[in-house]
This record gives sequence, structure tokens and C-alpha cells, in this order.
Amino acid sequence: MELHVKKIKNGTVIDHINQGYSLDVLSILNITGKEKHVVSVAMNVPSKDIGRKDIVKIEDWELKPRDVDKIALIAPHATINIIRNYNVVDKKKVNLPKILKGTIKCNNPSCISNSREPIESMFHVKDDISLSIRCHFCGRIMEKDDVLNQF
Repeated sequence: MELHVKKIKNGTVIDHINQGYSLDVLSILNITGKEKHVVSVAMNVPSKDIGRKDIVKIEDWELKPRDVDKIALIAPHATINIIRNYNVVDKKKVNLPKILKGTIKCNNPSCISNSREPIESMFHVKDDISLSIRCHFCGRIMEKDDVLNQF
């Protein structure tokens, strides 16, 4: 079987996304298809490393550092490739930091990070594989579905 997805001249390729999460990656990045970027999505592609994977290619668009942290929440082993003139100019593995600051909100409405106080949300990563994070301020545990519901 051969994969027929064309190379992109300029843009971003997000590879090694956990199987079935490519649409969630697009949602996290607020890509709806109305932005006029050509977006290619490959789902359930065979992978030697992880069995099956998803791939997202976005032409004429580059990730911001905060976007990389968001992707790490649901695809902790993804690889980001920045493409310019058909060449990979930057390749990095996503790395979920042990502490997340300002990336997502606590789902506890009573948490001080959700008040009008000038406090940035902060979470401690308990488990980066299945995704389990704990709010620094109120101790609320959030799982992958809680995170995805924010996007």
C-alpha cells in the first residue's frame, strides 16, 4: 500500500499523532477549514513505531510555541516538521512539560485561576501517556476528555 499525499512547499507537518486524534489536533489549533490553508489529514496510517498514527499537513502555516504545548496534551509523541521550499528546516519532537502554564483552564468554576484575579492557570502533569493533570491552585484532576472539551 502506498500513501498518496503530496509534499508541501511551505507549512507544517504534524506526524506521529496518536491514532484517531488528528481532528482533535485541528480543533486545538482552531483550524476549521475556513482559513484558506490547504489541510491534509491522514488517519490510521501504518507506523513501525506506534502501530498506527495520524498525520496533519497544513500548507502556508507555522505553529506558535503555545500551539506545540497544546498538541503535546493529546499527542505527547508527535513530531513537528516546519517545511520551507519543500525542505524540512526544523524538526522537533513534542515534549509535554511537567508544568503547564496558561495553556488550558481549570474546569473547576470555583478555582482561583478562573476568577478575575490576575493569575495564570497552572497544572502539574501526573501522567503524560493517558493525560492526567492536576491544577496547582485547587488540586482538581483533569483527564484527556476534560482537556479536549475546552477546544
